[in-house]
Amino acid sequence: MQKRLLGTTPVNPLGFGAMNLVHGYSHFPGERDAAALLHAALDAGVDHLDTATLYGGGRSEELIGTHLAHRRGEYFLASKGGLSIGEGRAMIDGRPATLTGQIDASLKALQTEHIDLYYLHRLDPAVPIEESVGALADAVTAGKIGGIGLSEVSVATLQRAHAVHPIMAVQNEYSLATRNPELGMLDACARLGTAFVSFSPLYRALLTGALRTIEDLPAGDMRHHMPRFRAENLRANLALVDAFGTLATSLETTPAALALAWVLAQGEHVHVIPGTTSAPHLTENMGAADLVLDAAALAAADALINQDTIAGRRYSSHQFRSIDSEDFDVVIH
Repeated sequence: MQKRLLGTTPVNPLGFGAMNLVHGYSHFPGERDAAALLHAALDAGVDHLDTATLYGGGRSEELIGTHLAHRRGEYFLASKGGLSIGEGRAMIDGRPATLTGQIDASLKALQTEHIDLYYLHRLDPAVPIEESVGALADAVTAGKIGGIGLSEVSVATLQRAHAVHPIMAVQNEYSLATRNPELGMLDACARLGTAFVSFSPLYRALLTGALRTIEDLPAGDMRHHMPRFRAENLRANLALVDAFGTLATSLETTPAALALAWVLAQGEHVHVIPGTTSAPHLTENMGAADLVLDAAALAAADALINQDTIAGRRYSSHQFRSIDSEDFDVVIH
């Protein structure tokens, strides 16, 4: 697959999200295995790594810094701030002083002098976006970061931010199962010259076909709190996933590769950052890089799993409180 631009840097549009190594889910690898997976990603051609202050309370950044600092020239590095763990929970804070301090801490943890792309992880409703972006613009001027990104934001927020400083990338959730960026964000990014980076492009492993139940997952795994994984919804969604697996087989590929390739086919400015804790799963994901889908295959995948066929909303009502991005007006199952 040809490289695509993040700012002015050509990168493999199939990147690697490092959240899964330490945060949000469960069955995390030990440090040795995590390090091996990071090296395997680079060896497989990944040159875009995505992490955040939030992930593991900085642990994800530390893993990258400790084990990949000597390969720093091989990858485009993205991190995020404005969302961190405090008092035992995630806390949103987009104040300029907070962002400045978190950037400095990230540089230290990542063992680098420059982060290529730094996102405001979540919009702070108590702080005007112009103030948060202004602090990030100062970091660009200082040479600490190369560009500014926004995560889980709306088109209106992107436009306000872009008026202060060009926005290199927007990172919102996007997959066959989660179509919210189609409510204007994909078009807005293309119009502004902003890259769109899809997180959870496999919808938290559901679209891979490998996740059949969450009953054996530890209570701390975030999927226990997501409506699409509730028993009645999961049964319906697994029927879709099984049909999707049949489609992938008919195309001589894997469900993971098909799901990722579908997202990448939605625009030349679109990137994906799937995460995994498994080397075999990494190999499956990388299969999307060489998968070319014709119009019929894209249409078949699109018709099978979409906003109307998936059961349940992507987040619970509580989880939606921190989200600024556009949403469909649907009933919570």
